[in-house]
Amino acid sequence: MTATDATAPDDLDAMMLDIGARARASARALALTPGPRKDEALKAMATAVRTEAEAILTANAEDVADATAGGADKAFLDRLALTPERIEAIAAGLDVVAGLSDPVGSVLAAWTRPNGLMIERVRVPIGVIGVIYESRPGVTADAGALCIKAGNAAILRGGSESLRSATAIHRALVRGLNEAGLPADAIQLVPTRDRAAVGAMLAGLNGAIDVIVPRGGKGLVARVQAEARVPVFAHLEGICHVYVHAGANLDTAKAVVLNAKMRRTGICGAAETLLVDRAVASTHLQPLVAMLLDAGCAVRGDAAVQAADRRVTAAAAADWSTEYLDAIISAKVVDGIEAAIAHIERYGSHHTDAIITEDFTAAERFLGEVDSAIVLVNASTQFADGGEFGFGAEIGIATGKLHARGPVGVEQLTSFKYKVRGNGQTRP
Repeated sequence: MTATDATAPDDLDAMMLDIGARARASARALALTPGPRKDEALKAMATAVRTEAEAILTANAEDVADATAGGADKAFLDRLALTPERIEAIAAGLDVVAGLSDPVGSVLAAWTRPNGLMIERVRVPIGVIGVIYESRPGVTADAGALCIKAGNAAILRGGSESLRSATAIHRALVRGLNEAGLPADAIQLVPTRDRAAVGAMLAGLNGAIDVIVPRGGKGLVARVQAEARVPVFAHLEGICHVYVHAGANLDTAKAVVLNAKMRRTGICGAAETLLVDRAVASTHLQPLVAMLLDAGCAVRGDAAVQAADRRVTAAAAADWSTEYLDAIISAKVVDGIEAAIAHIERYGSHHTDAIITEDFTAAERFLGEVDSAIVLVNASTQFADGGEFGFGAEIGIATGKLHARGPVGVEQLTSFKYKVRGNGQTRP
C-alpha cells in the first residue's frame, strides 16, 4: 500500500479491518516460528536498514522540511530528524534484539501436585500489538523488532509528520522478513495520515489487536487511555525528578543533573524538576543553578533558588507538575529526604526519579519509598531506556502496575500459559 493523506470512511474501515485480519493470521504463524528464524529476519532487517540508509535520509529530509515549514518547535524537530548516526543506531538496535535470548517457550515455573499433575508456566506471545506513535520514526524499527522477537505481529501507526520516514524504514523491515521467509504482514504500517485510523485501532479492529502501546505526547496517550477498548501499556507523561541529597558529592550532582536535563530535552526521561536539600543549599544550589543557566536551560524556582542566581524566574504552581520537553527546569529547596519524597509523590508521574547521595541509608530509603517505574541512585534519569537496560530496544515506558512496568521490551511483550500433563487424573 502507498501512503495517503485521506481515505473515504468506508474505504478506511475496510482497509483497517484487512490489516487486522492479516496481522492476526501472521501472529499465529509467528507464535510457532523458531527463535533462529526470527533472529535471521532481524539481522536481515538490520542489513536492509543500512543498505537503504540514503533512501531513509531522503524521506526524512522531506518530513523535516514540511515540519519546519509548519512551525514545529526545536524539540519536535529533534525527535523527528534522522542522521547517518541515528540510522546506524537503528540498525545496531536490530542486531542487538537479534542477539537477545528468545523468551517464547521459556519455563517460568514448574511443579508437581500431590495427585501427580505436572504443571508448567510457560512464556507465550501476546498476539497482535498495536503501536501508535508520533514524531520519532525510529520507533518503527524498535517496535517491529521487539514484536517479532517476542513472536507477535505488529500494527504500527506512526505520526503524520513522519510518515515518509516511517514508510522508508518499514520497507527495509519487510525486506528482512521476506529474506527470512516470514510473513510480510507480520509488521504492517498504517499507510494513511487520516486520524480515523487511530480510532479504528483503539476499537480493536474487530478483536484483532490484543494490546495497544502509545508512544508520544500527553494528548495522544490521554486519548488512547480514554478511548481504547483493548488493554494499554503506557505512561501519560514523564515528570522526572533529580533530588540532590544532603550527602551528595557536588561534582557527581553537577554531572548527573546536566546530563539528566540537557542531553536530550525532548525525551520522556529528561529531568523536569531539580530538588536540592536545604542542608547543602549553601554549597550546592548556586553551582547547579548557574551550570544549568550557562548551558542554556531556563530555571523556574522558588524563593531560595531565585536568590541563588538573578537569572532564575519565579516558579508558578503549575511548574511542579509540568513536563517541559524543552530546555526548562523547575527547581526547589526541600527540607530533607522525607520532603523530597513527598514532593515527588504529589507532583511526579511515577516514571523515573533519581537521588544523588553518598549516603547508603538515604539511597536505600529513596529506592524503597519512591513509587516510580524506575528509581536511580547517582545516575541520570536519561537511562530510562530499554536499550540502556540491556533490552536491545523498547517499545515504550509503562508506568502502570499490571503486567508491564518501566521499559517495555521483549519479555514484557509476552504473556504466559499453563501446560498441565497428567496420566488419567480426574477431579473428585
